[in-house]
Amino acid sequence: MTESAGMLDRQQLHTFATIVEEGSFERAAAILSLSRGAVSQRIKLLEESVSSILLVRQKPVVPTPAGEILLGHIRALRLLEDSTLRQIAPGGDGRGPVPLSIAVNPDSMASWLAPLLRTPLLQHSRVALEIIAEDQDHTLERLARGEAIGCISTASKASTGFVADALGVMEYRCLASTALAGRAFPEGLTLQSALETPAVLFNRRDGLHDEFLQARFGMRIDRYPRHYLPAPGAVLAAVRAGCAYGLVPMLQLNPEGAAALPPDLVDLAPAHPVRVALYWHHWQDEPPVARELSEAIVALGRERLAAMPAAVGNAA
Repeated sequence: MTESAGMLDRQQLHTFATIVEEGSFERAAAILSLSRGAVSQRIKLLEESVSSILLVRQKPVVPTPAGEILLGHIRALRLLEDSTLRQIAPGGDGRGPVPLSIAVNPDSMASWLAPLLRTPLLQHSRVALEIIAEDQDHTLERLARGEAIGCISTASKASTGFVADALGVMEYRCLASTALAGRAFPEGLTLQSALETPAVLFNRRDGLHDEFLQARFGMRIDRYPRHYLPAPGAVLAAVRAGCAYGLVPMLQLNPEGAAALPPDLVDLAPAHPVRVALYWHHWQDEPPVARELSEAIVALGRERLAAMPAAVGNAA
């Protein structure tokens, strides 16, 4: 039962979060030192109290849309409680770093976001940071599921209860090694060469190259050869190795923002740069440590990325 009218039972919430984190009722029961039946009963009572099904009983167990909302609430409560206890007893409570998860596109991590690791939050061990690598068009899914307290996204509009701060614009160029360019692209990037030469993408959810080809040739091109290398910096490594061509963020090549290309690379489509506007999505009401992390990310983005067009700006 709930503790009182309108209140959620803390044991039930903890049990629910543990099931989601472990992916099964059985593992949650072992961690909580409960029987499988007791775990099921807690979830049944919690679902009755909110009048919603919260879990999809499959392997692994996953939250329903209503469960995702509740999971975000639980993780926000945990963070707020931890922050409150630290303010009550700063430095003397023996508590370790605050665990925080953010969803970030690999290109940002490999270029402009790396100095985040040198901020006081991490240097003084105040935060135990988990960075979830995800394509910038899909990071909001992680935020919505409560897996992250913030994310870098291409979406300019924030969901209810969140804020979207404009970070800046990442510019990509379609690059190949000089050897590959001479062999496969003697006339530049043509439709025929794009259909015959492997491109390199981060993973199957990476849609940036598809969008680039469609803008370049005026049609959607699905059946072009491609490599998938899901690691920050791997796209640039593949391009430099000459086994593929691909879209590379200029900041990764030139951290100081210089426009010149190194001599081993060729821009296959100099008249067609790809510019991606990025936003930092985070809770509207953040505990202090999460707010400090958000401020650090926004400051880095606005310092390192190109300025947003005047018509874009911040979204809330």
